[in-house]
Amino acid sequence: MTLTELKYIVTLAQERHFRKAAERCFVSQPTLSVAIKKLEDELDVAIFERNRSDVRLTLVGERIVAQARKVLEEAEIVKLLAHEGKGQLNLPLRVGAIFTVGPYLFPHLIRHIKPIAPDMPLILEENYTSALRQKLRNGELDTIIISLPFEEPDVEIQDLYDEPFEVLIPARHPLAQQEKITRKQLEKERILLLGEGHCFREQVLNACPGVARSVDDHSLPQGTSLETLRHMVASGLGLTIVPSSSNDQHIYDEDTLVERPFAGKIPYRRVSIVWRQRFSRPKAIEALVEAITSCSLLGAANL
Repeated sequence: MTLTELKYIVTLAQERHFRKAAERCFVSQPTLSVAIKKLEDELDVAIFERNRSDVRLTLVGERIVAQARKVLEEAEIVKLLAHEGKGQLNLPLRVGAIFTVGPYLFPHLIRHIKPIAPDMPLILEENYTSALRQKLRNGELDTIIISLPFEEPDVEIQDLYDEPFEVLIPARHPLAQQEKITRKQLEKERILLLGEGHCFREQVLNACPGVARSVDDHSLPQGTSLETLRHMVASGLGLTIVPSSSNDQHIYDEDTLVERPFAGKIPYRRVSIVWRQRFSRPKAIEALVEAITSCSLLGAANL
């Protein structure tokens, strides 16, 4: 049994496809297949059920793969210990963030992390919460920045900041003349939303349940990002709701697009950082948190 073979079964469990797993491991499909079969023969147990269209873990395979993940994580810790002479802040840190946080936080983060940890480059990724969760669990990312709620065993969570929601309105729309917008007013409008899979979409629907009819309006396109929503609103297609940090850079002037706060109780989201409990570089996480909380994102209130 080798670490390479354990890596192969963990990857195949994720991909459930031999070719895709082999590509991720940078080996040929026969090499991966032979290695996994060799491990199964050594253990005298079937880890996977195979058919023409799918690959599934057996019951005992699920337990073996779960343990293999822990072994690979421990092996990674051994590598990090070997580099301790360089210090915790002298190695790259792999940071993931959800799509509605990364584009607005990362530019500020890069500027603020350099004075704190000048020799710790950041490997950055944007993705859906579900994908970030999986990559954190598998050790592909060191830490992730997400929006609550978020539940995962064996992790540490630290809240970073709260940020209010705002309404984006075409400048010629009647609501653009108002200083604040009520939820009731939005129920009568065409509200553009992000597509399925974006946690911010669900947060908007929870905060403003009256706009849920937009979900059933198939004539309205769904945005792939906050920026595509911004452009569609600027073109006059409808209104949208965004977190305040996304309004940090003004692409359009007020003759084209305006942002307005909510009246009454303002909806908001809480952004948090998550890392594995056994992560061996706590000082790197501390440096990252310090940099983020010093960013002063538009509208955000540090916790």
